[in-house]
Amino acid sequence: MRQVVIPRHGPPDVFEVREAPDPIPADGEIRIRVRAAGINFADILARLGIYPDAPKPPVVVGYEVAGVIDAAGPGVSSPHVGDRVVALTRFGGYADTVVVPAVQAYRFPDELSDAEAAAVPVNYLTAAIALYKLAAVTAGETVLVHNAGGGVGIAATQLARLRRATVIGTASANKHDALRRFGVDHTIDYRHANVEHEVKQLTRGRGVDVILDPIAGRSFAVSYRLLAPLGRLVMLGMSSMATGERRRLTSILRAWWTMPTFKPLSLINRNRGVFGLNVGHLWDERRQLQPLMDMLMTELRAGRLTPIVAKTFPLDRAADAHRFIQNRLNIGKVVLTT
Repeated sequence: MRQVVIPRHGPPDVFEVREAPDPIPADGEIRIRVRAAGINFADILARLGIYPDAPKPPVVVGYEVAGVIDAAGPGVSSPHVGDRVVALTRFGGYADTVVVPAVQAYRFPDELSDAEAAAVPVNYLTAAIALYKLAAVTAGETVLVHNAGGGVGIAATQLARLRRATVIGTASANKHDALRRFGVDHTIDYRHANVEHEVKQLTRGRGVDVILDPIAGRSFAVSYRLLAPLGRLVMLGMSSMATGERRRLTSILRAWWTMPTFKPLSLINRNRGVFGLNVGHLWDERRQLQPLMDMLMTELRAGRLTPIVAKTFPLDRAADAHRFIQNRLNIGKVVLTT
């Protein structure tokens, strides 16, 4: 099999394509011939050496794949050899072959391409957990989605609209027309506008009910100030720590230094809630993930959710894919294809 390996931390050019023996599925596992693999910002942080969960190099990153099952280990009754599935991976996704526990694989609707299917697991699970489980968004509420043009941002917009919520999205100005087509009600150019001021104007000073913030640092503090009474902030990323192709200590320290602390008495007196979310730490929570994945597949089959793939890159061009994301060029998910 072919794998894209990070042999050492550094810029995108560190990626190496290597050959390795095909893995053999053990008890309860399946082997998937990968056709598409999703890229997440955690992969970029891992390449830079600032993602604490990532194994030390050499490492193959990647949290999600789509493809066809070609072998099953003992004890696997479903899914079956020949099925098209998406699967959650604990790293290892940047490859043309992976082995995963059968319970982490899900059949996906025939209407979806492999690239569209690979755009679903991490982004849509993250958005669904944030909006439906943690924040429990309801009809008529207002949701602020930072980085609304990314994979999680578009998934969150679609899921919020299913609950009949109003969506405010931050993104660079060149993405606003597309975001409005995807269902964002109000767009804010975070590069040139004061997001806090704009949100206060849009909400007539009240603030918003739910905020999804993948930025970290000072953004968490601003988001907290923007919460309306009974508002909920879900923190789900650290993109402000990766401001270039190489690890920058100044960016990391700035993000940490400006990170707010949330005091219990302040939360109580202001009637606010703050949540943290790392979906990569939930792979063992099948009892909680299975209903959400079932719901997502139902909505995809019904056409009420539509994965947006910004661009696909061949597996051996993972470096170009990372640059594309870090240059903030994507509107939707970036996917590797084999």
